[in-house]
Amino acid sequence: MKASDLFIKALENEGVEYIFGLPGEENLDFLESLRKSEKIELILTRHEQGAGFMAATYGRLTGKPGVCLSTLGPGATNLVTPAAYAQLGAMPLVIITGQKPIKKSKQGKFQIIDVVKMMHPLTKYTKQVTHSSHIPSMVREAFRLAQEERPGAVHIELPEDIAAEDVENPRIFEVVDFKIPNAGKDAIQQAADLIKKAGRPLLLIGAGANRKRASMALTAFVDSIGIPFFNTQMGKGIIDERHPLYLGTAALSNYDFLHEAIDESDLIINVGHDTIEKPPFFMHIEDKRKVIHLNFFPAEIDEVYFPQLNVIGDIANSVLELTDSLKPYSNSWNTDFFLNIKSSVSTRLAKYGNDNRFPVLPQRAVKIVRDILPDDGIVTLDNGMYKIWFARNYPAYVQNSLLLDNALATMGAGLPSAMMAKKMNPEKKVISINGDGGFMMNSQELETAIRMQLDLVVIILNDHAYGMIQWKQQDLGFEKYGLDYGNPDFVKYAESFGAQGYRPTSVEEFQKVLGEALSSKGVQLIDLAVDYSLNHEILNVLIKKYSSEPKKTTP
Repeated sequence: MKASDLFIKALENEGVEYIFGLPGEENLDFLESLRKSEKIELILTRHEQGAGFMAATYGRLTGKPGVCLSTLGPGATNLVTPAAYAQLGAMPLVIITGQKPIKKSKQGKFQIIDVVKMMHPLTKYTKQVTHSSHIPSMVREAFRLAQEERPGAVHIELPEDIAAEDVENPRIFEVVDFKIPNAGKDAIQQAADLIKKAGRPLLLIGAGANRKRASMALTAFVDSIGIPFFNTQMGKGIIDERHPLYLGTAALSNYDFLHEAIDESDLIINVGHDTIEKPPFFMHIEDKRKVIHLNFFPAEIDEVYFPQLNVIGDIANSVLELTDSLKPYSNSWNTDFFLNIKSSVSTRLAKYGNDNRFPVLPQRAVKIVRDILPDDGIVTLDNGMYKIWFARNYPAYVQNSLLLDNALATMGAGLPSAMMAKKMNPEKKVISINGDGGFMMNSQELETAIRMQLDLVVIILNDHAYGMIQWKQQDLGFEKYGLDYGNPDFVKYAESFGAQGYRPTSVEEFQKVLGEALSSKGVQLIDLAVDYSLNHEILNVLIKKYSSEPKKTTP
C-alpha cells in the first residue's frame, strides 16, 4: 500500500470525518489519497489559522481530535497559534504538516525550518515520519495523546518522499478505549468531611467539567445537596444558568461584584478548573477559606492557587460519589447570604440592559442576543472587550451554547469556531460575535463559510479600535495612543463575498435586522456600532469602590 493511502486509512480508523486545511506541494500524495476516501471530507480554508481553529473547535465540541493540514515552512508556522489555542484550551487537535524529501532533495534549504522542534513547546507530541511503516503506530499514539486528559494538540510531519513510498504488510492498530480511574475512597471522604464542616461552601465549575456525564452529575449535585455555584468563563452552561442557586460568572479575577460572595465563602469546591484559564479568584496565604481541587489531574501549585485537597479521577464519578456521601446533609447550609448577593449582582448587571442609546451599549447588545436566540442557540465569541460583558450578562442555558476562549484568548478564532459550530449543529441558530479588530484577522473565511453553504449570522461590534487595550490604557492613567484604526465598509465587504450585509442605525433596527438575519439562508453580516464609553465607570471605578469598602461579615 502507498504510504499516503495508509495514512488516510489510519485516520479513517480513528473515525476522522473532516480534515481542514490548505494543502501545498509537499501534501499532494496525501491529498490524492484523501480524494479517494469515502469517509473523510476535505474542507479547504483560506488561511491555515482558519483550518486550525475549526479543527480545534471540532475537538472541543465532540471530544474527538479535529484534524488540520498544511504544507511545510510558512504553512506550518501559520498553525502555531491554533496549536497553542488547542493546547491551552484543552481541545484535542491533530496537526499534519508536509515537508521536503528527507532522503534526497534538490532544493537545498528552501522553505525548510525545524517544524518538529518548533511545535515541541506547543504540543503534547510532535514527530516526523522517517519510515512509512511507522505511520499506523504514530497516528494511533497521536490520537491517544490528543484525547487523553488533559486534551490538547499533537503534530505529525509527513515528508514528501515518505508519503510516496510503498509499505509492505501494512497494519492498522485497533483503537483501544480506556477508562479514567475513579478517585480514591479516602479522598472522597476527606472532601465530604470538609464540605460538612463548612458554613458557607461554594461550588466552582470550570472548563474541565465540560463533559456530558460531568454536566449531568453536577446538576444532580446542586439539585440534591443545595450548595450555590458559580462558574468560570469557559464553564458557562455546564449547569443551566437559570438555576436558582446560580450566582454568576467570574468574568474577572478579583473585585468584580461576584467576588463579594466568593470572598465570604469558607470553602470552594473547584470542579474542572486549572490555572491555565484566567483565575476566577485568587488564593492568599493568610486565607481561612479552603479549596478542594476536583479534577482529572492534580493541581499545579501557583502563587494564587494552592488547594488543600486534591480529588483526582473521573470528574463525573467523583461528583456522583460526593453527592451520595452528602445526601443526608442536603440543604443544611444557609444560602440566604449568597442569594442576597446574587440578587444585588443581578440588579447591577441588569442596569443598561434596556438602554436604547445608539451606538449600542454592550450590555444592551447582550440582552438582545439572549432574548432573540432559542435556548439551544449558540453564540461564539472572538476576543475583545465584549467577552467580559457576555461572560457576566449572558445566561447560558445549555452546554456549549456560549463558546469563548479564556486560555490563550487569541483574536481571530471567533469566526472559524462559529463555522464549525454551525457545521456540527445545522439545525441550531448560530451567531458569531466579533470585534472589528478580531474579525479582520480571519475575515477571509467568509468565503469558506459561503462555500460550505452555512446559514450563519456574523455580528461585528465596530468601535474602530482595539477596545479592550484602550480600557486597560485608560485604567493605568495613560493617554489614548496607538490603538485606533480605520475599517472597510463591512456591508460592501460582505457583499463582495456573496454574503448579505446590514448596518443598523438604531437599537430598534438592530433587533429587527437580527431577527431577519437569523431566519435567512446563507451568511448574514451585521456591522453594529458599539459604545464602550462606560467601561471605565463600570469595570474600574465601581470595582475599585467595592474593593475599598470594609468586608461584610456573615451573621
